[in-house]
Parts: sequence; structure tokens; C-alpha cells
Amino acid sequence: QVQLVESGGGLVQAGGSLRLSCVASGRTFSSYAMGWFRQAPGKEREFVASINWHSGRTTYGESVKGRFTISRDYLKNTVYLQMNSLKPEDTAVYYCATSAVVDYSGSYLQGALYKYWGQGTQVTVSS
Repeated sequence: QVQLVESGGGLVQAGGSLRLSCVASGRTFSSYAMGWFRQAPGKEREFVASINWHSGRTTYGESVKGRFTISRDYLKNTVYLQMNSLKPEDTAVYYCATSAVVDYSGSYLQGALYKYWGQGTQVTVSS
């Protein structure tokens, strides 16, 4: 059993920055990667970023590449998402998740790879 708690969401103006945090607790030994996904009203869930828990390898969705940065604190079981140059299109509920299945591509793009999900945190970007 793994519990994930996100924080750091809120309202920000276009062009601004925000940092999301996700703390994992419980049985985390089997986690291979942590990821961030987002979902806006009326839209499907979208991959944002992932990080290999042990190697630190990162992967980003095309819509956020160059603007967002995912990182982790290995000892604190915490993953972060630094979001810069925010756009109104980034408005969504952001979820962190952990994968207990190895993705041999190393990218962890598929939501089905992730077993545990946080409750989500709302990010709203005003124009």
C-alpha cells in the first residue's frame, strides 16, 4: 500500500510559475518510477512528466517540454514538478502516481503502468 499526497496547486497568472510536491508513504520499495498527469474538464488524462526513481531519468510530454521540470528527493520519497511559463492551457487537476511495473522503454508514458495515484491538486492559470 502506497499513499500519495500532492500539494502546491493554486491560481497563477499566465507566464508565472508554480511548484507541485508529492510525498509518498507506505510500501514504496517496489516503485520504479513517479509520474505527473493532468486532466482538464472535458478532456482525457494527459501525461506530463515521469522520473525513474532510481536512475533519475526524466521524460516529458510535448506540451510541457522546456517549461516544466520533474525532480525527486530520494531520501524523502518526494517528487516535484516545477512549472514555469505557465499558460491558460495548463489549467487542470494534476495527479502524481507511482509505478510498480517496469517500463522497459524507460519513459513511463502509459497511465496503466501506475498503480497508486494521489488525490490531485488544482492548477488554474489565468489570462
